[in-house]
Amino acid sequence: MDPASNSYDGVWRGEIFLDSKSGDSAKSYAPVPADDPHRRLVSAKPEDQTLRHIGVVGDTYTILLSGDDTAGRFCLIDMHIPPGGGPPPHRHDFEETFTVVDGELAMTFRGERSVARAGETIHIPANAPHQFHNSAGQAARLLCICAPAGQERFFMDVGVPVATRTMAPPKLDDAAQGAFLAKAKALAPKYRTELLEHA
Repeated sequence: MDPASNSYDGVWRGEIFLDSKSGDSAKSYAPVPADDPHRRLVSAKPEDQTLRHIGVVGDTYTILLSGDDTAGRFCLIDMHIPPGGGPPPHRHDFEETFTVVDGELAMTFRGERSVARAGETIHIPANAPHQFHNSAGQAARLLCICAPAGQERFFMDVGVPVATRTMAPPKLDDAAQGAFLAKAKALAPKYRTELLEHA
């Protein structure tokens, strides 16, 4: 980022090299890597029966792209958040961006509250405390990108498979809810996540 112009300077990985051909100290940049023919085009279609639908905290998360699909660079998750749904306060050591496709969500970010409505895109920087909650009367739908990938594996490890994108996970009784929270707290550090009392 160039502070004077407030614009991105094009160096996103910090791979700056001195110009070896001219021998001067002018900056040059790493070349674009060669294509990897072992990687494949991935198409996630709603009718695809192989998509994984995971029930977590009363929500249903459909894994559209996993780290396996993106060489670990990011994951893409279609989130169905029913009325009353949403995760507890938390933070994590990766970037999270979501676009609200349908509905709206009450957001808390570093203690400040706001509402995210259909058509809005929200970016949550790594390590910032946050939470979202569906306090409306209709389901909300988000497309969520986490970079780098890994959050989808956390959801697969703590959640339960369900049949479709909008199917609610089974209701948990008090004992099952306690077991779920204990499992989530135990696995959270593995996935660079921390569950919090407040966002």
